Amino acid sequence: MNTTLKQLMARGNTFGMNIYSTASMPIEVAGNWGLDFVFIDAEHTSLGVDRDMEKLLLAAKCANIHSLVRVRGTLDWDIRKALEMGASGVIIPQVHNAEQMRNIIRSSKFPPMGRRGGDSSVRSANYAGPNFDWGRYTQAENDRTVIVPMAESYEFFDNIDAILDVEGIDAVHFGPADYSLSRQLPVDYRLGNPEVRERLELLIEKCHARNIQVMVPCFPADAETVKRLIEMGSDMLLMGSDLSWLNQAGQRIANVRQEIGQ
Repeated sequence: MNTTLKQLMARGNTFGMNIYSTASMPIEVAGNWGLDFVFIDAEHTSLGVDRDMEKLLLAAKCANIHSLVRVRGTLDWDIRKALEMGASGVIIPQVHNAEQMRNIIRSSKFPPMGRRGGDSSVRSANYAGPNFDWGRYTQAENDRTVIVPMAESYEFFDNIDAILDVEGIDAVHFGPADYSLSRQLPVDYRLGNPEVRERLELLIEKCHARNIQVMVPCFPADAETVKRLIEMGSDMLLMGSDLSWLNQAGQRIANVRQEIGQ
């Protein structure tokens, strides 16, 4: 791809889709329909940062769509491996304080920004192919990789300024479900709870003051909801998932059977 995800983000709103299955086809379909990125989940699925993940990252590359990997946590190995395998960036769950955020940057960026370990025999380095140069490679990686911590707990918001002041954050993903669970509130992706909506509004305000984008799930994934979220200041919109769209198709089939008495 000639355009990095960061470059797309700089041009305006971007649209993506969550991927929970281990199949490559949903990623290729998303690319065929012009989505900007896929959000590949290794936190809540059987996926690891391994050969199955590599298959999905290669599918994204073939389909000309960027890939963000939600790793299992703040593990140095997971973050580095996802980037070496060619992911456009990483999404890191359960970030609660600035020390965690500093460790994430340390794991994901080469010096002078961090202390990411390097090897030239990896996809991100083009396997030390023609005209490989360590200086150009490490600078290019620091420039291209998108780092997205998740704001999904009351602790994140208790420490929001200290977290966002850590250099190297490109976007923050707001997780309304886990935030609600952390506060023992009913889960509502429609942001019907005033506290949850206020947390998103605060996140947008704090992030935009630092030139950081905000990623949000769009539920339901329709034009009205997209317009509302963009008017609030959201930048990166997640338009459902492979499983949510499959569930909608299943519901339509169930409705047809009911209508014909089957």
